[in-house]
Amino acid sequence: MIQTKNAQRMPGQAAKKKPANPMQRVKVRRRIRAVIQLVFFLLAPAVYTSCFSGIKAIATAIGAGEPFAYDTFFTTLAVICLYTIVFGRFFCGYACAFGGLGDAIYALSQLIQRKIRKKLPQIPEKAVRVMQKIKYLILIAIVILCAAGIYGSLPGWSPWDVFSMLTALKGITAAYAIGAVLLALIVIGMAVKERFFCQFLCPMGAVFALLPVVGSYRRNRSNCLPRCSACAKNCPVCVETDEGSLRMGECISCGKCSDICPKRNIQYGNSIQDGNAPFPVLLKALLLFAICLFLGVVRTF
Repeated sequence: MIQTKNAQRMPGQAAKKKPANPMQRVKVRRRIRAVIQLVFFLLAPAVYTSCFSGIKAIATAIGAGEPFAYDTFFTTLAVICLYTIVFGRFFCGYACAFGGLGDAIYALSQLIQRKIRKKLPQIPEKAVRVMQKIKYLILIAIVILCAAGIYGSLPGWSPWDVFSMLTALKGITAAYAIGAVLLALIVIGMAVKERFFCQFLCPMGAVFALLPVVGSYRRNRSNCLPRCSACAKNCPVCVETDEGSLRMGECISCGKCSDICPKRNIQYGNSIQDGNAPFPVLLKALLLFAICLFLGVVRTF
């Protein structure tokens, strides 16, 4: 009797498991990240500006020779920095309102480019690495201006103030025209280069990049495929996940390297083999949201 495909298997014959579709796994993780970004953008957009205000307040107090106040801005800055030291730049990759906005604009730009079948010019990697130093110069300039008491006399210049007003659903007055123009230029840059603001202009990104990190992404080069570099090519900030590399401070913990690795060779810290597994990501997001609730920087409607 001829056996059909649906015939019963012989006893002891193991059922073959259908291999998981890697692209489906990546899509699920991207959706999880997008949902987390949207939640933080809608409910906690003030975290970034609170941290930045903490930096300005400290610099201003030092310049004036006065003790700085332990207010909400300082507390938010200290707690988010501590969180970054423990979990890496998860805030940058998943919870920062500026980062979430940049990812959405870049994704829309990529969609439009595919539809019209035209690509915008790309910034060479060597130029990207040089331009990543600009944010440190911006941080130094802001600290100096705050310490000298000049920054406060430049109202309307800050694109961060304009962004904060927009996320608070407030109108922009003519006094903030310069800041609005600067924010518009930043948005254009976000459409051209992934994580444009985070890489090149973000003063808080400069602070986070300088912090020592306990948990970070890393790979074992001996297990890599020859001439692969998929992780570096897929990284939005042009970083190769090598433990101990000075450039690992630029890593925004987005987990794209872990998703793209053909050998699943990217791990997080010393224990999590899959660096972008949904469960640990959700735990870190829930912990960060609980911290934001405690700090009082979650929006209530």
